[in-house]
Amino acid sequence: MVSVVVAVHVLVCVSLVIIILLQQGKGADVGAVFGGSSQTVFGASGAGNALTKTTWVLATIFFATSIFLAYASTRRISGSIFQGSFSGRSSVMPAAPANNPPPANPPGNATPAPASH
Repeated sequence: MVSVVVAVHVLVCVSLVIIILLQQGKGADVGAVFGGSSQTVFGASGAGNALTKTTWVLATIFFATSIFLAYASTRRISGSIFQGSFSGRSSVMPAAPANNPPPANPPGNATPAPASH
């Protein structure tokens, strides 16, 4: 279910970008003075109604899928990252092998303590 909503969300996002870029801005008439064409794809009045309505529909779907995905993501998380067990080891560097140094006095060769004067 979530993967279907993610796919719809991505399609709506791409569609919104395309529809918004197709719309004529408020300052587009000034651009025509410097050599821009006055002909538009959707006629002289533009496609304000069709593109505006499509933008509103896509924006509504975008917000609905965003809210659903936010709710679904909070339902999936079962705990905090701080509640896991910590082993104390660092995964960056491997630990050095434990070298046990030989004892100072082996058990069979006991030397007498020096006498104090």
